Amino acid sequence: MKIDSRKIFTQSPFRFGDKLFLTDQPLIMGILNVTPDSFYDGGRYLSDEMARVQANRLLEEGADILDVGACSSRPGAVEPDASEERARLDRALSIIRSDFPEAVLSVDTYRSSIAEWAIRNYNVQVINDISGGNLDPDMFLTAGRNRTVYILMHMLGNPRIMQENPVYSDVIGDISLFFSDRINRLTDAGVTDIWIDPGFGFGKTLDHNYDLLAGLDRFRIFNRPIVVGVSRKSMIYKILNGVPETSLNGSSVLHTAALLKGADVLRTHDVKQAKECIQLVNRLTA
Repeated sequence: MKIDSRKIFTQSPFRFGDKLFLTDQPLIMGILNVTPDSFYDGGRYLSDEMARVQANRLLEEGADILDVGACSSRPGAVEPDASEERARLDRALSIIRSDFPEAVLSVDTYRSSIAEWAIRNYNVQVINDISGGNLDPDMFLTAGRNRTVYILMHMLGNPRIMQENPVYSDVIGDISLFFSDRINRLTDAGVTDIWIDPGFGFGKTLDHNYDLLAGLDRFRIFNRPIVVGVSRKSMIYKILNGVPETSLNGSSVLHTAALLKGADVLRTHDVKQAKECIQLVNRLTA
């Protein structure tokens, strides 16, 4: 893999709430799932104390953003209704805002009503929408009205069926067309801080995932921060004949590859190790 001597990360300003940031260093989103059925950590952080402990650990290890999710998106997951999703988030967000008032918070939801509620009640600064606006047509207007960072992720279908024979004519080209269309729509809705996520594992075969990673730098044409979420996913453990619990080393390898291809944000369960990847890649490309 050829390494350019230029800085490999996108340098672009963005807001967290009313604060403007400019960085040429990758950011880390620490994952805090408050679900009973997520593929790796489901059920671990349902209690108030365990949610508090995990939030503290992620922040101490260097997470720039806490990404809180209350609706599992693993293939075939049972979808909670909006009231259950909100109740789970309410417990976690109240703890985090009380104990860590300066934390930058992201809510992993595709429901605009949940996003609006979280922004109003807990000053959530980032909306992480796995559906890219497909599952709720009001999401773009919600993000624009509240001036939040919006993570535009690509998913083929929905979590229940997304892994049933996903087909692309050209996975990078098709997703690029999706990004182009949705960025225009988001801009029309007043959203200025748009991050893009190709959606590893969301309606992609194993080959699709590795084609995306190999061609990740092609998405830099959009001049938007690129989010990569590969942490402990099946694209790792299916190759290595393992399970999510044995996929930490593989996650670090793919995080390194993603950074070398221009990733700006790593969404991960393992913040300490992701931060080490960033430090070593910085040294390599200095």
